[in-house]
Amino acid sequence: MRIAVIGAGVAGLATAKVLTQAGHDVVVHDRTPDVGGVWSRSRRYPGVTTQSPKDQYALSDHPMPAGFPEWPDGEQVQAYFAGYATAFGLDERLRLGTEVTAARPAGDGRWRLETTDATGERAGQTYDRLVVANGVFCEPAVPDYPGRAQFTAAGGRLCAGSELTDAAQARGRHVLVVGYGKSACDVTVAVSGVAASTDVIARQLLWKVPRKIAGVVNFKNLLLTRLGESLFRYARLRGVEKFLHGPGNGLRRALLNSVGSVSVRQFGLKSLGLVPRGRLEHIITTALGLATEGFFEGVADGSITVRRDRTIARLSARDGRPCAELDDGTVLPADLVVCATGFRQGVPFLDEDVQRQLTDADGNFTLYRQVLPVDVPGLYFNGYNSSLLSPLSAEMAAVWIAAHLAGAIALPPPGAMRQAVAAHLAFMDDATRRHHGRGTKVIPFSMHNIDELLDDLGLNIPARVRALHWLKPIDPAAYRGVTPALLARLAGTAPAAGAPGGSHPADGGTARPIATADPVG
Repeated sequence: MRIAVIGAGVAGLATAKVLTQAGHDVVVHDRTPDVGGVWSRSRRYPGVTTQSPKDQYALSDHPMPAGFPEWPDGEQVQAYFAGYATAFGLDERLRLGTEVTAARPAGDGRWRLETTDATGERAGQTYDRLVVANGVFCEPAVPDYPGRAQFTAAGGRLCAGSELTDAAQARGRHVLVVGYGKSACDVTVAVSGVAASTDVIARQLLWKVPRKIAGVVNFKNLLLTRLGESLFRYARLRGVEKFLHGPGNGLRRALLNSVGSVSVRQFGLKSLGLVPRGRLEHIITTALGLATEGFFEGVADGSITVRRDRTIARLSARDGRPCAELDDGTVLPADLVVCATGFRQGVPFLDEDVQRQLTDADGNFTLYRQVLPVDVPGLYFNGYNSSLLSPLSAEMAAVWIAAHLAGAIALPPPGAMRQAVAAHLAFMDDATRRHHGRGTKVIPFSMHNIDELLDDLGLNIPARVRALHWLKPIDPAAYRGVTPALLARLAGTAPAAGAPGGSHPADGGTARPIATADPVG
């Protein structure tokens, strides 16, 4: 088939690679000038690094370069994805600097795309299928504060964090950073060294996890394991999870909240007045925030001021200078207001009728396995399973799409799929207090999502390897045999021992054949 992919971030690239290997003619459209999505140079804010270490923030068959630091910066991550595209022959399939302005059903599962390139030239083409991989961190949500016109007229600037691509833009200016997530703290540290003043306006303090807990234990050894994921109650409990959320509930809570206690001591949060409300076990209802190096040190030395439990009531100007008024009446000078306030999960290129079929009454995306809209033929989504292991999650979703295109998945009837989607959204509503990005976030249930995708195909990795991941950090390389196993199944052959994908490093690196009809596990 000829397949269009919208988005050249990690999900779009993984989709293009897997579907190309499955024999499809794939074309990837992205309005940015380079690949990488959120890591593109056109929207990369200063100070950005990965939240997960490089070994976990990687695709199964393309490890991060050994010379990269454990938490690579934005430029390094973009270079990694550019290298992935080149390594798998995707460059000729990329249509960069090309925005998809409309995508409409054309009958029989086909889609008609209208595009505009960097020169303004418009074009239209019809494809057999469409994969939406535009990303759930694509359109920044910037509040429309009262008084913005007066503020701007006085020389003030309001922007999203992704629009601040150089810390020098803050030099000598009074800066307010709105938000307390990782991106907000990253930007804060980056600009605080050059700004006249730097204030963080935090509506709610979030728990911050140290990169190394107590300065010794890498956080991945606790929270990026299957054991760490099992500390949060999933919709369906299995094995050890039944113990942890039953007789062992006290132990489970103690394990989670001990990390919070260590964080309070390690960062000196009591003396800084920055202890979040609640306990760390409630982190699922907000977001997992990896602490930005230098942030709490900046608060301690006075270069950063956190205005906790505050919001901006309005922007204005006084004596001809831009300023912001907080909800408690405090007025702060504000030459630059940077909003790290999240993103809108939207598909503006799809018409209203299609969008209505994609969402429920609450605006949540109703996607079976976070991939398939039950009632819209020929359309798939990838990257709408945002996780702590986003590259691996996207890659496994791409494998699922390839299998579905080949008719190699035995799915439930449409009615049962709709019920499953509704049940999952209801569970996530309850578990995260509706903090799941309109149904696009699976955190902290990353591995549960991957297991469900691969179990549908009978291609999950061996149980003994998954068992290793209960105590050791998830190793994406352990999944490098999944795509070859699917391709071999579709072709009716099996890869030989020692061939690409013929071994699992997490299983000791011993090559072995992969069956074509039986599950990899």
